[in-house]
Formats: sequence, C-alpha cells, structure tokens
Amino acid sequence: MSRWTTLSKQHAAHKDRAIRDLFDDPDRASDFSVQVGDMYFDYSKTNIDAQTRDTLLDLARDAGVEARRNEMFSGVHINETEDRAVLHTALRNLDGGPVMVEGDDVMPAVLDTLVAMRRYADEVRSGSYTDVINIGIGGSDLGPAMAVRALAPYHDGPRCHFVSNVDGADIADTLRGLDAKTTLVIVASKTFTTIETMTNARTARAWMHDHGGDPKTQFAALSTAADKTAEFGIDPARVFGFEDWVGGRYSVWGPIGLSLMIAIGPKAFDAFLRGAQDMDTHFRVADLHENLPVLLALTGIWHNQICDYATRAVLPYDELLGLLPNYLQQLEMESNGKGVQRSGVNSPRHTGPVVWGAAGTNGQHAFYQLIHQGTRVIPCEFLLAANGHEAELAHHHQLLVANCLAQSKALMQGRSLDEARAIAATKGFTGAELDRQARHRVFPGNRPSTTLLYPQLDPFTLGQIIALYEHRVFVEGIILDIISFDQWGVELGKELATSLQPVIEGATDTSAEDGSTAALVSFIHRHNG
Repeated sequence: MSRWTTLSKQHAAHKDRAIRDLFDDPDRASDFSVQVGDMYFDYSKTNIDAQTRDTLLDLARDAGVEARRNEMFSGVHINETEDRAVLHTALRNLDGGPVMVEGDDVMPAVLDTLVAMRRYADEVRSGSYTDVINIGIGGSDLGPAMAVRALAPYHDGPRCHFVSNVDGADIADTLRGLDAKTTLVIVASKTFTTIETMTNARTARAWMHDHGGDPKTQFAALSTAADKTAEFGIDPARVFGFEDWVGGRYSVWGPIGLSLMIAIGPKAFDAFLRGAQDMDTHFRVADLHENLPVLLALTGIWHNQICDYATRAVLPYDELLGLLPNYLQQLEMESNGKGVQRSGVNSPRHTGPVVWGAAGTNGQHAFYQLIHQGTRVIPCEFLLAANGHEAELAHHHQLLVANCLAQSKALMQGRSLDEARAIAATKGFTGAELDRQARHRVFPGNRPSTTLLYPQLDPFTLGQIIALYEHRVFVEGIILDIISFDQWGVELGKELATSLQPVIEGATDTSAEDGSTAALVSFIHRHNG
C-alpha cells in the first residue's frame, strides 16, 4: 500500500473527529509544535495525529526530501527543464564554506557583489537622494516591496517606491509629486528585456530628463545583460548582476534587494541575510520530525492533497506583513502550480493550492465569515509577533494578539446548536423562531489552523520567515515530484501579448484572431479612436 493510500485511509477514518478532542491528551500542544531559536510553530490545531504524522514523515523520506535538499545546497542542477542549479541560498551564505557549481566556487563573486551593493547603498544613503523607485515585476518587485514594508520601523534611508504594472497609472501615480533631481531609479530585470519593466523604465527616464534630473547618474540596474544596460545609458559601476541559478521569486537576497538595503542600511540588511542563513542551517541539519520547513510542508500536503482543501489562507496579524500573502502567492503558486511531474507525465493528484490572505484584523471584517461558516474548509496560517514596535501603543498590540489567538480557537472550537440556542434565547426568541435564529449562529468549527510566533518582526526574523516558506515550497515540490523552479506557465500569455500588440495598435487586422478576441479588440478600437 502506498503512503498516499495510507494517508487517504487515515483521513477517511478520522475526518469527522473533532480537533478539540485531540486536546484530551494534555501533551497535545507540546507534541505538535516545534521551536527554532525564538520562533515557535504550532500545528496542534489540525487533525494530524501521531500516526498520520509518522506516515507523512515517511512520505517525505520516500520522496527523497533529504537527498534532494542536499543536492540543492550543493549546486546540483535540480531545475531540470532549464538545466540550472538552484542556489538562492548562496546569496545568504555569509558564514558558510564554498558553494560549487560545475566545479567553480560561486561564493567569491557573491560576496564581491554584496560588498559593491553595500558601497553603493552607503553612497546613496549619504547623498542628496530623497526617493528611490524600484521598477520591476514579479519577483523583482514582490520580494523587495514586501520586505521594505515589513521593515518600515528600520528605515533610515530615502523613501522607497515600487512600480510593476505596465498600466500607466502605476508609474504616473508614483512619479507625481517626486523631485526628479533627488530621485534614484533602479531598474530590476535580469535580461533587461521584460516588456513591462522596460516600458516603465523608459517612461521614468523621459520624466527625469524632462524635469531636470540626470538619467546618466540617477539610474541603476539589477541585471546580467551588461550590453543592454549600457545601451540604456547606465554606468557599469551602477549595474549589479546575478546568476541564472537565482530565480526571480527567490532573488530578494541579492541585488534585487538593493532597494531594501538602501532603505534600512547594509548592517540591517546583513541581519536579514543572517536570519535566512539561520533557517537554512536548521533546514539542513534538523531531523525531519522537528524540522520547521518540513512540518509546515507536510501540514500543507495533508490539507491540500489528502483532505482536498483547495485553498490556503495566510493571515499575518502584523500590519507590517501586509504584503506577505501577495509574496507567498507567487512563491507557492508559480513554483508548485504545475500539472506535470519531473518525468513529463501528468500528476496523479492536485498540486499547489490557491494561496491568499490579508493582514488581521482587517480580514476579520472581510472574508472571515466564509472561513468560519462557509461550506468549504479553508486551512489558515496565522503569523504573530509577541511584541509590536509601538511601545506607547502596547494596548493595541494586546488587542491584536487576543484577536489572533481567538480566531484560531474559534475555528477549532466552533459553536454547537445547543450553545447557539442558549444565545438566541437571551435575545428573546422562542419556539420555531428560536430554532431558526440559533441555526444562523452555529459555527461548525473543526477547521484547521497553524500559528507561527516570533518575538518581534526585525530584519533577522523576516529573513527566517521568508526562508522558511521558501524551503516549505521546496519540500512540497519534492513530495509532489514536480519541478518547483521553472515557470513555463507564464510564457504563453507573454508570447501572445507580443503578437497581439500590432493588432491593438491597428497595424494588423483581426482576421487571424478567434471571434471573441476579435470582438474585444473591435470594442477597444471603437472607444479609443
């Protein structure tokens, strides 16, 4: 019997078991949690019991998670469709030894680039710049934008802005009110051909030229295409490259993080790297049964592939992490949103879930109604700091903590019909109306959640959190036997957009298009002249 079949049988045997009943075991909370340094992960409010956990761990072992993990860290080309190593971990290998790729140690070049970034960041921070605009898309935007917002209490450099959408409103709204003479523009594109990024970059360059700035000295590039950055007019001294073994959604640790380094300073950026390095070390050496990324991944596998819960809500009770759900959407859905296994055959099961969420407590007044009383079960992942940054508003944080812990408790505990009847009776309802009103107040409960706690959101902790989720995605991908590090699913739409542009511009007619596309283009042409 396969592990998958065993897990399905275990789920069927206990699917109606109340999670709250598992706490009849007084050791439940301690047995189903793990602490790594000052980070605490609780997965006790799930229907995973000891037998199921053992089977999940065996599933990970059977999939070769440990061997594949070692291959990743050692530079093996585990990105098989693109024949590339996967070594974003080398960007934060500040205290480690050599990292070999095809016989060459990549660490000297990594550290040299980091030194150059520090030097340039100090130059920008000590100069006359008031604002920095990072122009990128995907990982070149989501990572630094999320991290800059998350570490806002540590900002002591120029203000940072982020432009990604090719919609002109994005760049126009960002430029409005900025001083072209004191603004630095960072163009983040590995190939320097990404159409959205380059369109926005050319617009920013024209704006700067027309408003008294100097594009020759006020532009920097994060790219490996030295010929194209030179053609654009950017001095090679302000070009910071990275290798093809760093995927976009894993790139915030290197040059793509330059805007973050400028915002918080090189010293704090180093702490950010060291937090990720700390999680890397834990992931590499901890036994699977107490390995935080592994346990987070196995919880996800249990909920998505075994329980068939199609979505996952990421709920940081930390306003600073407001962009984390967006960041994790790309990290997980672009990595594991595949339907084909490594060998090229179709996957026999669903792969990545839909990842979504928002910061608490805002979400409580938006979509928690569905989470608590809707017909679909949505596993929730709460993140919470023990301490906020606003010491003078400690009562705010206490209320935030109470809300977070209450939500995970309510999801598990629910409210029975008898309890709801008692509440409705206090409102004066009787008879049939009492029963009707009570049913609206029933909470099914038995809805799983995990909670990740940390002392305070500082650069080190943010590095830990991001690396934790990166390794979680890796483990899930290995278990599902898919390649997590390519993204062919984004290619077709980009290719078709390029071919459609002449049609939109009117240079080519719609005769080659399908009826729907032709009709849509016709409507646009009628209304834009």
